[in-house]
This record gives sequence, structure tokens and C-alpha cells, in this order.
Amino acid sequence: MSNQLQLTIFRDHILNSISTRTFVKASLGNYQGNVKELKNIYVRQVVIKRNDMLSFTYRYKTRDIVKNFQIAEGVDLMVALMSNDFRICTVFSFAQEFILELNKQGVLSVRERKSDPKPIVDLLHDKEKKRIINATGKSYLTDLRISDSTGKVYKNAQDKYRQINQYIEIINSLIKGLPEGSIRQVADMGSGKGYLTFALYDYLRNVVQLEAKVTGIEYRQDLVDLCSDIATRSSFNDLKFVQGTIENYELESIDLLIALHACDTATDDAIIKGIQAGAKLIVVAPCCHKQIRREMEKNKVKNDVSFMTKHGIFLERQAEMITDGIRSLILEYFGYKTKVFEFISDVHTPKNVLIVGTKSGISDQRKSDILIEILKIKQYFGIGTHQLEKIMPC
Repeated sequence: MSNQLQLTIFRDHILNSISTRTFVKASLGNYQGNVKELKNIYVRQVVIKRNDMLSFTYRYKTRDIVKNFQIAEGVDLMVALMSNDFRICTVFSFAQEFILELNKQGVLSVRERKSDPKPIVDLLHDKEKKRIINATGKSYLTDLRISDSTGKVYKNAQDKYRQINQYIEIINSLIKGLPEGSIRQVADMGSGKGYLTFALYDYLRNVVQLEAKVTGIEYRQDLVDLCSDIATRSSFNDLKFVQGTIENYELESIDLLIALHACDTATDDAIIKGIQAGAKLIVVAPCCHKQIRREMEKNKVKNDVSFMTKHGIFLERQAEMITDGIRSLILEYFGYKTKVFEFISDVHTPKNVLIVGTKSGISDQRKSDILIEILKIKQYFGIGTHQLEKIMPC
């Protein structure tokens, strides 16, 4: 049988599996072409803007490139690729694999083999990601104007909804690293309108089934009243909102302390509260790093980065990194394993760094080293004191 006839059979098989909705995916391998670092191409059927298409993922050594084609165009491309550059293509359908292979003599052959039935594939290319906090049946999301009563997220609230779920995904990963049942008492310092506080309570009580009590501390009484009313209507009996400041609110003991976008040294006040209350987990998203910047501007120490910090925007960014870097060191001094990573920000709050401290332990030698390290940092940048140092030993 000629190569051209084999290619025709190959093409017809793909079109038939697509038309009968049994096509699962295709894989082209053993690349012999001239495109540098191209290894494989993977093909799947998708629906983009209500049109059936074939999505090609070009797998390179260090990156992937995705290209989408109309069905006929995509099938013709697969035939062309097998005619010139690839030696094998496997087409996976519902209960069968169809393999076209080019041997060393340049002869194409087709073979089939049965396989375990594949599940029906969801073809939607732009389908909604599965969320930990699903909007359906969440009255608090309706009251907060995130979704309507049917669970449909409003268009202008999509960013906030994504932020809520990324936040919960982060908390989920952090809690999994703790002994089971560790999180019982939670404080959200500066809870604002409560989007994330409500989602956290919902997650702790209804997803991971913890008997956790959550308290949102907020200075603005109107927001405390609003959130308290929504919590009551949602039957969230162990979610409370109280009026107060981060600095003055007294915590006796706490398992998880959260402070997102607490301005300037209010972040330090929250960290202090968490350390003093013995929190197992401290999660803060700092904002408005003014204190350290003022000291750097006042002292104007000459160092190796002066060529950057003479520019206001670079000085601001440097001050942010120094502020949060020292915060991480002080958390470590008090026995917290720290990590810093990016967090999707609220559209009105461009800061997007999250500092996490997990209670562990620390040696006396490491504590001594940290004190020396902080002193050197302060001298290098002309910093008199960091707000968080007020709980450090003299």
C-alpha cells in the first residue's frame, strides 16, 4: 500500500473520530525536522467561541507554544507533518488507538489497537476553572455583590472572585502542612468589607470541616455592622466582626493570624500580635512601606546601590524589599519558618507580596546570626530602627 494511500486512511480516520465525537487527542513524536529544540506536538479538540477547533501544543525543550486551527486545516496540518517531519503519530479515540508510523526505509504503515475506554472529554477551551469556593449557594457572595442569587459571578466582580479563590488555595496549602485540626482560633486583622474573611470561614467550616472560630477586626464601624449582618443571615455562627485597631486589639491565643494590606507599620503591629499570641501561622500582605523609606531618605547613606536609590521610584521599591526582608528575619528569629511569594492583588491595592510565617523552631546560634544580619542591613541602608524591632531584645 502506498504512502499516499496510508496518509488518506490516516486523514479519514481522524475526521471520522472527530465527527463521531470519539476523538480524544493525538501525539506526534520522533521529530526529524529542522526546527531547533522541537520535540513533540500534542493535539486536542477544543471549542473556542462556539467553534470546534484543533489545538496544537508544540513542545520545545524549554517552552510550549499553542496554536489553534479550524478542524479541516488542523487535520491537513497533521497529515503534512507526518509526510515530512515526524515518524509516528498516535491518535487516541474512545476505545481505540490508531497509529501511523514511518519506518527507516521511508515506508508508512498503519496499525490499530484496542485501549481502555476514555472518558468523554470536556471540549470547552475557556471553561471556568474549578474553584474551592464555588459561587453557587453562597448567600454571602450575593450580599457582597460578587454573584447573583443563582451563583453567577458578576462581570465586574470576576477579579475579586479570582482573588478570593487564590487566597483560599494559598491558605489550603499552608494548613495542609500543619498537624490535623491545628487551626481553631483565627483572627483577620483589618478585615475591611470581609470578602476574604467570609471565604476563609466558609472554607474552614464547610470544606475542611474544622470547628474554627474566626474574628474579623475592623476599625470602620459601618463595615463591622455590614459584615455582622451578613454573617447572621448566612448562619455563620462562629464568625464575628468587632470594631478596633490592630495595635489596640488584644489577642489571648490564636492559631492563625491574617493581616492583608494593613498600611505601613500596622503590618508590624499585626505580626507582633501573632508572635505574642503564639500563632501557628502568620499570613500578612504588607502595604504602604513608609517607615523605612523615610529613614533612608533622611540619612542618605552612600552604598553600592546609591545609583538606583537616588531615583524616587527605585528608592520606594528598595524600601519595600528591605522592610519585608527584615520582617522575614524577625519572624525567623522568633521561631517561624518564612517564605515570601506573590499574591493576586485587589484592583485598588497594587501591592502583591505575601509573607507567611509557620511556627517551627530555631537554634540560639541562628538567633545570634540574625541579630548581626539585621544590624548590618540597617547600617548599610542608613536605617535607625525597624518598627518590628520593638519586640526584639535590646
